[in-house]
Amino acid sequence: MKRLIDAAINRTRTTLLIMFMVVFAGLAARNAIPIAADPHVEVPFFVVTIVNEGISPEDAERLLVMPTEIEMRKVEGVEEITAYAAEGVANILVEFDAEYDLDQALLDVREAVDRTKPELPSTAEEPIVQEQSADDFPIVQVNLVGGRDVPERMLYNIAIELRDDIEAIPGVLEAEMQGNREELLEAVIDPTALEAYRISNEELINTILRNNRLIPAGSIDTGQGRFSVKVPSIIEEAEDIFDLPIRSDGETVVTLSDVATVRRTFKDRTSYARVNGRDTISLRVTKRANANVIDTVDAVKAVVERHRPDIPSKIDVFFSQDQAPFAANQVNELQGNIFTALALVMVLVVAAMGFRSGIIVGIGIPVSFLFSLIFIYLLGYTFNFMVMFGMLLGLGMLIDGAIVVTEYADRKMTEGFDRRAAYALAAKRMFWPVTASIATTLAAFLPLMFWPGVSGKFMRYLPVTVFTVLTGSLVYALIFGPVLGSMFGKAGTRDRKSMEALKQLEEGDPTRLRSLTGLYARLLAYASRYAVVTILAIMGVLFASFWAYGEYGRGMVFFSDTEPKFAEVSVRARGNLSAAEINTLVREVEREVLEVKGIKGINSYTTVSSGTRGSLDRIGGMFVELHDESERQRKGSVVLQEIRDRTAPMAGITVEVQAFEQGPPVGKPVQIQFSSYERHLLEPAVARVRAFIDTLPGVIDVDDTRSLPGIEWRLSVDRAQAALYDADVSQVGIAVQLVTNGVKVGEYRPDKADDAVDIRVRYPTEARGISALDEIRISTPKGLVPISNFVSREPSPNVDTLQRIDGIAVEFIRANVAEGVLADDVVQEIQAWLDTQTFPAALEIEFRGANEEQNESMAFIGVAFLLSLLLMFVLLVTQFNSLYQATLILLSVVMSTAGVLLGLLVTGSPFSAILTGVGVVALAGIVVNNNIVLIDTYNHLRKEHPELDYVALIVRTGAQRLRPVMLTTVTTVFGLLPLASNLSVDLVNRTVIYGGQLSMFWVPLSQAIVSGLTFATLLTLVATPAMLAIAHQTRAVYERARSTAARRLGPLRSRFRGASPPSTSGA
Repeated sequence: MKRLIDAAINRTRTTLLIMFMVVFAGLAARNAIPIAADPHVEVPFFVVTIVNEGISPEDAERLLVMPTEIEMRKVEGVEEITAYAAEGVANILVEFDAEYDLDQALLDVREAVDRTKPELPSTAEEPIVQEQSADDFPIVQVNLVGGRDVPERMLYNIAIELRDDIEAIPGVLEAEMQGNREELLEAVIDPTALEAYRISNEELINTILRNNRLIPAGSIDTGQGRFSVKVPSIIEEAEDIFDLPIRSDGETVVTLSDVATVRRTFKDRTSYARVNGRDTISLRVTKRANANVIDTVDAVKAVVERHRPDIPSKIDVFFSQDQAPFAANQVNELQGNIFTALALVMVLVVAAMGFRSGIIVGIGIPVSFLFSLIFIYLLGYTFNFMVMFGMLLGLGMLIDGAIVVTEYADRKMTEGFDRRAAYALAAKRMFWPVTASIATTLAAFLPLMFWPGVSGKFMRYLPVTVFTVLTGSLVYALIFGPVLGSMFGKAGTRDRKSMEALKQLEEGDPTRLRSLTGLYARLLAYASRYAVVTILAIMGVLFASFWAYGEYGRGMVFFSDTEPKFAEVSVRARGNLSAAEINTLVREVEREVLEVKGIKGINSYTTVSSGTRGSLDRIGGMFVELHDESERQRKGSVVLQEIRDRTAPMAGITVEVQAFEQGPPVGKPVQIQFSSYERHLLEPAVARVRAFIDTLPGVIDVDDTRSLPGIEWRLSVDRAQAALYDADVSQVGIAVQLVTNGVKVGEYRPDKADDAVDIRVRYPTEARGISALDEIRISTPKGLVPISNFVSREPSPNVDTLQRIDGIAVEFIRANVAEGVLADDVVQEIQAWLDTQTFPAALEIEFRGANEEQNESMAFIGVAFLLSLLLMFVLLVTQFNSLYQATLILLSVVMSTAGVLLGLLVTGSPFSAILTGVGVVALAGIVVNNNIVLIDTYNHLRKEHPELDYVALIVRTGAQRLRPVMLTTVTTVFGLLPLASNLSVDLVNRTVIYGGQLSMFWVPLSQAIVSGLTFATLLTLVATPAMLAIAHQTRAVYERARSTAARRLGPLRSRFRGASPPSTSGA
């Protein structure tokens, strides 16, 4: 490497050209990297949806779920299979190992579904396989709002045209329509006409089925040519169904238009959508994985503006949930914080080292950042807040190597070396210390790059960014920086006072200096002479720190609480509610939410309860967007609490408010899973635990997955009695379907339709309803027969949704916690209560969600911490060839951990399993750098000055390294200090925000590094010299003991040597 350094300095033009290439490549990468608010995380989840209309939850579990589960268990890499069986549908959620190839996983799931198809009922629709994505939240929503005089068909057609053009944008994954009804070709039967013509329901339906078939007629080869033969028989237009013959009698033909009214319409409304209280058809636009959110939103808006002149003036088209300003503000704010930290660091460096030396050190920051961006681009990452914080975290550390090299070169130039020789000597002399210090820091971050699970994929951006930034800083500190210094470096002050101080540091007694360095040198002299006392005092401080945290610590959280920008309001109600009743209830909640100040807009929706991962009694909800922090007077948490307060008095409904998570998605922080092969054990246990949780203070938004109270109508057919009338169950089923949703008799695909339109036959509105079930008559060979003759109608308890995980029946209780309450404390309180209760042995109760992720994250962080220490230990032993010195360096990790815990005590903050945990692991690589520099200088001085006693040697070591050690520590601390103080200081946009979303998110990690590094540095500057002194004192004690023993044993040995052996001559 020394030859490389000489070559770089001797060929400055080549070296500078390489540096400029790095700069230009980094700038090009920065422009090419897509901007995103959050890191893109590939979620290893797939959902298989199987629809079978009219099937009960019990039958859906038996006929749809179980066959699918059997095939899914055969798929490699599957971690967990969660199934939901509801009325008419089954959803199977397949979770893979997070590191499994998702493309292969998708193929495996599709193959398993194909193997399942022969086992499914013939009436089941084609299974749908969908990949879940963390990017499902829309980047923008396009809303079309029309008045009462605007036809629904007009809004629908305009929405279809907009959707098709928006989905043609390269960065758009999907533009999902909401608030629209599905198209339908409906044949409304006239029961009187059917009776008059004596046409049965089956005859009518079979006629339509037989006349809407694809007939492969084949081809004819005449020997003189080959001709294809076609029999057009597919319904292509709505008019094609009018003239279908139902029955003929002589010359009279009864067509469908004689007994039914055919119309192209929409299915009955089951859901509603509104924006800011106005009915709408909206397009929820989601982007592709690595698309630039800002450019994609701009492209969507351009498409809408291109269509706007063709849209009637009565239709209002506008946007909501626009993520582009949020992403841009987040990126700009964090970039501004990086520039703020850069300014603070540069002021410190220039003040401590002079202008030229400070600039040489400072140039390393943009060069290292641009070097890192090259690899960020090559890895396919987006430019998100996690990448930028990695740069901010690395900002203070990346100049450490450049500071050490430049500071040493300054001293040599002050001694009389020319700048070329000084920087060449500094780069060679500090090559191994700088390499070892950066390598140990990289060793701390290296295990974090292999963090498993979804949380690991989310956090992986941080260590990868820091790793690439520090690698670039190593190249700059040893190659580019010395070359710039050899061209532009200038010696520091060379007045008489400075030269005397330098002489004392290099050759004299630093304790005689009248400065901070002299004061520190005198402290070191005392600590080195009384090393045992010093170490005991430091051990006492460390023990007190750990004990105090154990006694007074505030517990643990999974991630960090941030200032919300978006939230979701869920409306829950129980009972057999119609779509109109649900809409009325949600609208009441909506009116209250719209009165809350600080809300920019809301998008409301209603839904009919079905098998999903959410609450089974959810009837609707709202996506709430708050004004930017600078545009409102209140905190987001206060705004959300007002929503809770306003909606709390509403009778019959429950309203939950959940701020969107900025970290890994885990759902509600308290989740309890009940599982058993004996399903009847679940609901009583859930009821007991739910009753206890409802008594706990600070627990809010509690819900469970027990079957909802409701009824369903069961029509029991007496088959024997039905046979007397020549009727059967099939005829009854068709008749009942005509009264409910209608009988699906086929499909057709009109123009501009992206999916086939159902053709359904059913009775008119006045002939439908519960009472109509008793009045149905069916045609038999014996005439029209009321089904009440052999069918009994009776109510029964409704079974809502059946859930299974890995084939075992499960139920859940989920809950949020109030502000200021730790979920971990609630979980421990519930667990303590569960330990005192007796439940059936066949029932298993465990905590899932955030608690599960927290335990897994802490387990990994513990392993990563040990691996980091092991890697650093190997590197240090390789560098110093001493087990004692390597162990001594790693002791600073204990001090940094104590500093983190003290910081949590002082600020009253809980321990964040992810962010504080990452801070502790990162500190392990940062704090050892000071010890490496100290011990390397100590070894160098001991080799150069063997005549010095150990106290003088230690004092000179500490005095010489005080400035670079303090400077590297202060730059790292000052770079993160604003965020650690919960301040977002943006010099570029001239804003200062306290307690904002950005700063709140990073407070745990920033505070961990600031408090841990500050505390560890102060102790290291005293403890490391004292430990070095103990080695000498122990050796001296050993030598004195050995010398004393030799003196005492000397006469005895002489006596033995002087004694004559016994004579044997007379034998």
